[in-house]
Amino acid sequence: MSASQLFADWALLPAGWARDVLLAWDESGRLTTVRAGAAASADVPRAAGPVLPGMPNLHSHAFQRGFAGLTEYRSRPQGDSPAGADSFWSWRTLMYRFAQRISPDTLEAIATQLYIEMLRAGYTSVCEFHYVHHDANGKPYADAAEMSLRLLRAAQRTGIGMTLLPVLYQTAGFGGKPPLSEQRRFLHDTDAMLRLLERLSPVCAQAGARLGLAPHSLRAVPEDSLLHALAGLKAIDAQAPVHIHIAEQQREVDDCIAWSGTRPVTWLFDHVDVDACWCLVHATHMDWDERRRLAHSGAVAGICATTEANLGDGVFEAAPYLAQHGAWGIGSDSHASVSVAEDLRLFEYGQRLGLQQRNVLASDTHLQVADRLYLEAVAGGARASGRDVTGLAPGQQADFVVLDGAHPTLAGLDGAQALATHVFANHGHETLAEVRTAGRSRVQHGAHALQAEAARQFIAARASLLAD
Repeated sequence: MSASQLFADWALLPAGWARDVLLAWDESGRLTTVRAGAAASADVPRAAGPVLPGMPNLHSHAFQRGFAGLTEYRSRPQGDSPAGADSFWSWRTLMYRFAQRISPDTLEAIATQLYIEMLRAGYTSVCEFHYVHHDANGKPYADAAEMSLRLLRAAQRTGIGMTLLPVLYQTAGFGGKPPLSEQRRFLHDTDAMLRLLERLSPVCAQAGARLGLAPHSLRAVPEDSLLHALAGLKAIDAQAPVHIHIAEQQREVDDCIAWSGTRPVTWLFDHVDVDACWCLVHATHMDWDERRRLAHSGAVAGICATTEANLGDGVFEAAPYLAQHGAWGIGSDSHASVSVAEDLRLFEYGQRLGLQQRNVLASDTHLQVADRLYLEAVAGGARASGRDVTGLAPGQQADFVVLDGAHPTLAGLDGAQALATHVFANHGHETLAEVRTAGRSRVQHGAHALQAEAARQFIAARASLLAD
């Protein structure tokens, strides 16, 4: 039996569901054949259920997995502040405390555990928005790329695809406010960041990873630094991905208006050539014109629904954005949840709660809302990653997920019914039979070969973060 072929009764292709699909890939892990209406053969393995393209995770802060679930308490005495005083900003203070304790070893252990969890959830690649660069005193390691290299090693060990996005971070607020002491591990001047990118470029190429840049936010990168960094990045790779946090919180919007007279997304489009290489992470609070400009630019809106809910960010107004064919994808961000199905589900459910309607994000092309959500999230996530992972098509990487057609939740269903059930009928059961990246099996029946070892190392790493 060929290890480089698979026959699927149902497969979700870029144009929609197809029957009797033969998939074949070469030794490099790229799809060479995707043929519907093929005849089954005893020489070709048959998928255990419907086959989906692998999902890119377009936004991750790996180190935050180390304290996921540990900030769910009121950060000030209840009698000292009104109900609802906890917010993204109070959570950020707690996050800084954990960030000060991260070492290269703990970062690698946490990232390895996280990337296994992503693969087990059906994420086959990740865009790592990486900003803990230096030691606890804010001094560069002997190799300034030390922390980045640990993330690349975790990705290689687990088999997840990687887009590495070193973060440029310089100021504490709009108008060039001096950085806080708690931010000292994040800071680079622009030339130092460009030297880091030059150091990492051949390493990423050798590892099969993509390298980009993440100006952290408009409040953390002054305009002159932003423009200088973008010019330097383009000299290294003219098509490199650029990701930025923007308009996540209403306070951020208000502060930007107070500083510049304009809203954040408006300011960015007025000052920078934003194109399809860009991913605007969150972009939660936009007005009508900002949604229009983002949709028409080709840039991707990075939706992190479970983190946005966890932090009380607000709800992205999806229907008017998608009506203008705006690109979008999903990310697990702070990793309060690592679940493709949950982030897709919550994205749709946020729209239902706001509009008091059902199936808000279905379309004339995709009456099944899960089909549209899944396909558009794959396409947008691939664009944000800068990698050839746009789905089940020749020339793309053979990243795919096989649903368990024998599982009671999915048994007897066709492809569209199985996907809708996988996304919207959450009964706490594992419904993935297999996950492959570059044609290689990484997860079978929920298990990854490294998960026991990774779990032990993660538990030890988290214990060190929590030690007094």
